[in-house]
Amino acid sequence: MNWLMHKLGLKNARQLAGYLSVVTAGQIIYSGFEAFKGTFYHQLLQVLHVNNAELGVIFSLIGLSMFFYIPGGWINNRFSIRSLLITGMSIRFITMCIVIFLNPSFTILKVIAVIWGLVEAFFWPAVLNGVVFFTDREHRGLGFGLLESIRRAQEMLMNLLLVAIMAAVSGVVVLKGGMLAYNLLLIPMIILIWKFVPKNGIAADESHNQETGYKSAKALKGLLYVLTQPKVWLAAITAMSVYWGYIILIYTVPYLQSVYHLTTAQTAFFGVINTALMGFIAGVIAGMISDFVFKSSAKMIGVALLASTVILIIIVYFKIGTQLSIVLLVILSLTTFLSKSVLLAPISELKLPEDFSGSAMSVGSFLAYAPVFWVYQLNGNLLDAFKGHEAVAYQMIFKIGIVVALCGTVSALLLTYLMKRSRQREVQ
Repeated sequence: MNWLMHKLGLKNARQLAGYLSVVTAGQIIYSGFEAFKGTFYHQLLQVLHVNNAELGVIFSLIGLSMFFYIPGGWINNRFSIRSLLITGMSIRFITMCIVIFLNPSFTILKVIAVIWGLVEAFFWPAVLNGVVFFTDREHRGLGFGLLESIRRAQEMLMNLLLVAIMAAVSGVVVLKGGMLAYNLLLIPMIILIWKFVPKNGIAADESHNQETGYKSAKALKGLLYVLTQPKVWLAAITAMSVYWGYIILIYTVPYLQSVYHLTTAQTAFFGVINTALMGFIAGVIAGMISDFVFKSSAKMIGVALLASTVILIIIVYFKIGTQLSIVLLVILSLTTFLSKSVLLAPISELKLPEDFSGSAMSVGSFLAYAPVFWVYQLNGNLLDAFKGHEAVAYQMIFKIGIVVALCGTVSALLLTYLMKRSRQREVQ
């Protein structure tokens, strides 16, 4: 624990407990529903009594949170990390109880999905802001990297536990029990957040304790300030390129099936390694490289994106066999997760006013995750357009990935250059 505190730049065990509480909360809130969509998709349909299209609508409504990330920036300035995390988990606890015990209609499920989307808009930026709050500028790469690794490990272990139980008991019963058990975990998480996460930012400003209007105006001023910072936009565009590449990575499993005719079992094993395992490993590695090798998460992202570009060029433009393709795709997964693990860390390194970091994370989150609005549809349209010739579609998807990765590389390296110039001016 002392080693971890030292590497994160934490002063004491209480700060470590606060950091771990924030990170854990960032996964636990999603463990009872969203984390099931990949592993327990069909069982989820049965539990909710919905069809495929209706479940798609539910997840789309949750995804509406994207439109509220920027207004959520004002909320993250105005209120403390502690308040936002506790509020988000409390709302999720109540609504999940409705889902589990009352078997709500599809209409009610849609309302709940909208509520979850609104919660997401302020909750996730609050988690990111919590990482910023507990770590200093020199150790934020590792702070964000551990966030990704711990979340991946939690999701993998919790889902594996349910899979193991499902081998002996009815899947639907177990899934509903798992949803309840994971929902109940929110109660101790709320207590931990209350105990170990102090008030911060504008919410902690006692000099204007009675002046709610002052705090609200200051929060809005902070949001507008962040929106006018070119470096914030450069960092956000870099993050957008990374997340676009992450979505493309998802298509590597069906690519191997369609082009190289791997079996379902072979591609499933590849998928576990390429997503769950690589995501877990890359988080810690990314943080260490960012903080102790490059001394900059933006520079590390730029190098990782450049490596991804080279790999995609080899896959697209060179004739290679099955084994080499698999090796290259595994390396692509590693470079993708290296950059994804510290996705928004560059924003935390921009030396913005600490009171406005919540807005910065909200704006960054909006742009970073924006590709979900068009990339899935774009890739799906390409695959439908070249039905029977899927290899051509995947080639086009990867070619787009090359352009996106190159743009992200340029953006990351330009951001690195501007940050270096700013530091030099400060020294002078």
